[in-house]
Amino acid sequence: MRDHAIEIVKTLRQAGFKAYFAGGCVRDQVMGREPQDYDVATDARPEVVMRLFPKTIPAGVSFGVVIVLEGPYQFEVATFRSDGQYLDGRHPVEVHFSSEEEDAKRRDFTINGMFYDPIAGRIVDHVRGQEDIKAGLIRCIGNPRERFSEDKLRLMRAVRFTVKFDYQIEEKTYRALLDLADQIMVVSAERIRDELSKILTGPRPAQGLRLLHQTGLLKAILPEVTAMEGVQQPPEFHPEGDVWVHTLLMMEKMAPASSFDFALSVLLHDVGKPPTFSIKDRIRFDNHCQVGAEMAEQICTRLRLSRKQTEKVVELVREHLRFKDVRLMRESKLKRFLRGEHFGDHLELHRLDCLASHGDLSNWEFCKHKLEEMGPEEMRPERLVTGHDLIQMGYVPGPLFSEILTAVEDAQLEGRIKDREAAIELIKKQFPLIKKGG
Repeated sequence: MRDHAIEIVKTLRQAGFKAYFAGGCVRDQVMGREPQDYDVATDARPEVVMRLFPKTIPAGVSFGVVIVLEGPYQFEVATFRSDGQYLDGRHPVEVHFSSEEEDAKRRDFTINGMFYDPIAGRIVDHVRGQEDIKAGLIRCIGNPRERFSEDKLRLMRAVRFTVKFDYQIEEKTYRALLDLADQIMVVSAERIRDELSKILTGPRPAQGLRLLHQTGLLKAILPEVTAMEGVQQPPEFHPEGDVWVHTLLMMEKMAPASSFDFALSVLLHDVGKPPTFSIKDRIRFDNHCQVGAEMAEQICTRLRLSRKQTEKVVELVREHLRFKDVRLMRESKLKRFLRGEHFGDHLELHRLDCLASHGDLSNWEFCKHKLEEMGPEEMRPERLVTGHDLIQMGYVPGPLFSEILTAVEDAQLEGRIKDREAAIELIKKQFPLIKKGG
């Protein structure tokens, strides 16, 4: 990818234009990290870029951005620009093509404002980004309030970069972040979701949540989560502390780069506790799993998750206490639980839940052992009878079919029947046909 990006720079240089690597790839290089992609900044206008390269996509020509296709890769090639006034918290009303210095100064943070000349092998740094990388600081370029006001998503990006690199937020930048945090909701739900996803699936999700909370951003985007703070739990089951502390501990123990839907399930698994808190014989959260599932569905809808992701999160939240009953389940019910589509995530959520509270992993170990000792055919046996068979036997299609087929599978899963003849005998005995005129 880097070689193709260098070829783009060379082509622009040979045509008489300035061209550098820009943004995140330069930051990563200075940090000694491998860039995931390469962007190019140039003084060539978009129409010239499209003329110089045979395969291009006019992705954002009005903002000076063209996608150049080189080999199997796509590269964003942007003309140096300065931005006019921002009115919508995301886009400038107008842009002006300008110099490299002005282009650097309209970017968000100093660590993202550097250029790199791959031909001469030198950093072009108009914003002192190298100094802030050495100091471990996230600092807005220029006036922090102006930078955040231009694109309110930068409020969350400041948090993400801070926890991603384990940096600190520079003081003036932090004060502006605190002052403007409640304005994050002018950003679209999709952009907030994507930024939240990067924080929760990054290397330090618990640290990210703490910083989102400290800055007021979490209260703005997920008030249901901040409501967990201070909600006490029965100490015999949760010696670690309140619901917020418990959730943070789970996030700390969660494996890096977990999927967003799983990370969100961990975050929301006890979201139903604050509204169901009561003190009877002890602290109780009656029906908090179902209440939490309903709240999780509302949150997923608000964040514009896909239907599939939403269903998974809701299922994990609703079912996360089922493990307490696994040793008492009938064999058929247990096997259905173990063979569920998302059981691996259920199991990991339960492990984290235990490790962040009482530490008892006996039910987790029980399920792991069951999974190891049972083969696929035992977990999901071949069907012995079908709906067509039931019709042949004289049963009328309807809701009863599902009941009959479930009863047959229950008997299979529990080892009570093993062949078609035994299945038919069970049906006749358990679901006798009523003879007409009887």
